[in-house]
Amino acid sequence: MSELTQESVTEAIKGYLEPHLEKDLVTAKALKSVEINGGKVKVAIELGFPAKGCFDDITTAVKEKVAALAGVDSVEMAITSKVVAHSVQKALKPIDNIKNIIAVASGKGGVGKSTTAVNLALALVEEGAKVGVLDADIYGPSQPRMLGINGRPESKDGKTLEPMESYGLQAMSIGFLIDEETPMIWRGPMVTQALEQLLNDTNWADLDYLVVDLPPGTGDTQLTLAQKVPVSGAVIVTTPQDIALLDARKGLKMFEKVEVPVLGIVENMSTHICSNCGHEEHIFGQGGGSSMADQYSVDLLGSLPLDIRIREETDRGKPTVVAEPEDRISQIYREIARKTAAKLSLQAKDYAAKFPNIVIQNN
Repeated sequence: MSELTQESVTEAIKGYLEPHLEKDLVTAKALKSVEINGGKVKVAIELGFPAKGCFDDITTAVKEKVAALAGVDSVEMAITSKVVAHSVQKALKPIDNIKNIIAVASGKGGVGKSTTAVNLALALVEEGAKVGVLDADIYGPSQPRMLGINGRPESKDGKTLEPMESYGLQAMSIGFLIDEETPMIWRGPMVTQALEQLLNDTNWADLDYLVVDLPPGTGDTQLTLAQKVPVSGAVIVTTPQDIALLDARKGLKMFEKVEVPVLGIVENMSTHICSNCGHEEHIFGQGGGSSMADQYSVDLLGSLPLDIRIREETDRGKPTVVAEPEDRISQIYREIARKTAAKLSLQAKDYAAKFPNIVIQNN
């Protein structure tokens, strides 16, 4: 009978491919320790992304692999998540109290980007992360309505703002500072300055992720984000329609040019299911998101149906992830959140904070 060793246990764990990472846990550096005491095996896993919703699945799969080894009597599993800061554009440094900034973008309006952004942020909260959402659409802020937040943000020192909170999510938007029906008749420089102030003058409280809901297009705001804001990764939202895909490609190429990794594509309004008869139809076309993902070698993070409840719930200020947490649509959003965070966890870490500043003094 072959002897039970750390190597044999590690090799057995290598046999499980974690679906979000698309790698085994050893290669992904998620295996923290293996302890063997006779026939008792203790395994500790630390994921680099929030994944409360699939802890049980991972535990079951790893236990199964280890229990199949000769000489194993029992397997004990401990699984945790720890989100770290990941590298950003070369010339920029991460912002204090924000580990990672994820930009949610689309080439054109009307594809459900803001709805996707708020549900992605809330899904990351459900998975166990500390999350904020920044509404970067100065001309058409929608996050206050979507999150059901009224009132003005507090300023304790007269210089900085406290983020508003809803459903465990920290939020900031120009919409909190102006009347809902007041138009922002501003030129580009004022808009970009407002975005920088909203980001830098908000007292974000130790965020694992800040989800930035960008306005559609590739203009001033997107350029400011790419050049002045330390972004760890971007998510592109599109519909399967050819015109939407054409513009989504521009957004994707913009991030490539400014060295922001695209974590993947979300295909919104993928199918329509009739609420009366249940008939499913691809009214905006079929397979556009997956073919675009293949073309640019990025992941298709998920496909969402065109469902009246998504619109009704966000209009009411209670997005689907919190309105119907057990529903299939909420589970799709959570799967998208896990895949997005897992993709980011595989990127290079940011080591800047670990190195002290070296100061040379002439005494």
